[in-house]
Amino acid sequence: MELVLVTPLLVLLLLVVVALGRLADTRLIVADAAHQAARAASLARTPSQARAQAEHAAAVALREAGASCQNPSVRLATGGLKPGGTVSATLTCTTDLDRLAGTGLPGHVRLSDTAFSVVDTYRSTP
Repeated sequence: MELVLVTPLLVLLLLVVVALGRLADTRLIVADAAHQAARAASLARTPSQARAQAEHAAAVALREAGASCQNPSVRLATGGLKPGGTVSATLTCTTDLDRLAGTGLPGHVRLSDTAFSVVDTYRSTP
């Protein structure tokens, strides 16, 4: 009799654990995509190329990882792409909890991560 009462709670607990695990995985995917965006931007020669390459790299990384991110945006700080300088890329996106966990949870979560990449010290300036 007790098992009949406890089983739904155990199933619910299991679904919450799965949802939290998938949320953690998605956060890692967003962090990796931000890193790839920063690296791609640091290899560019101009700030406009850096922006285009960062957005492309982030979109490809999210798509290939199968992330359920919606409306990803990349905020970029290039610092003029001076040799030895730092480029930062902040990737922000939103994911529905239902799509993330597949459990019908309502609501959404905004995910964001910032990554930095150093511009090669010995590269020639344009």
